[in-house]
Amino acid sequence: MVSNEIKNQLLAALPPNVFNALRPDLVHVELQVRTQIYASEDEVQWVYFPSSGMISMLQSTADSRGIELATIGREGALGTMAGFGLNRALTVSVVQMPLTAVKISALNFRKHVSQYASVQEMALKSNEVILAQTQITAACNALHNVEQRFCRWLLQTWDRSENDTITLTQEFLSEMLGVRRTSVTEIASKMQAEGLIRYRRGLIEVLDQPGLEQRACDCFHAVRHAEQTIMGIRLGK
Repeated sequence: MVSNEIKNQLLAALPPNVFNALRPDLVHVELQVRTQIYASEDEVQWVYFPSSGMISMLQSTADSRGIELATIGREGALGTMAGFGLNRALTVSVVQMPLTAVKISALNFRKHVSQYASVQEMALKSNEVILAQTQITAACNALHNVEQRFCRWLLQTWDRSENDTITLTQEFLSEMLGVRRTSVTEIASKMQAEGLIRYRRGLIEVLDQPGLEQRACDCFHAVRHAEQTIMGIRLGK
């Protein structure tokens, strides 16, 4: 296990000798909200390992909007399948919360995947978690109402936030959930009146996390379970 100085849980779980082999190829990066990392069909030139913040993977729609399929925080990575030669992005990737990360070129990452079994296993498990999230999200969007999905989304974002306040506009949240902005406004107002959240322009503060869990669908815990089952990592604060 690597020392606590590494905040990305995938990198921290690597054997020290393997991480030390990767270290010279890692580049620190900071990206602001709404920064697009990849568009669909872009060449994957870098693999990203977040230390803080969150990346959304989106499926573009005919009206140029994007509905969220999966999220990646410090427990995961973006672009690891480039280590096996998959060099085209299949979805859009956008920074959803201010991102601090390290990145490694796809070429160097592929070299380490071929050399170290632990890096190969990490890459495969990372992709399996994203696939599991995508499947859970698809079922959630089809089966659960907007309020349940709102709570689920807020909780998974809160899990990756450094504190209880999330920088977020209702417009962005409506895009992630694939619903009208007015629907998000109504739910946010209702949740605030019930003391679950405090909403100010561009900011949502979680006041009652257990209460939100009661209102959310089971998909929130399903994602956490998938993380722990596949990677042995518990998502959450």
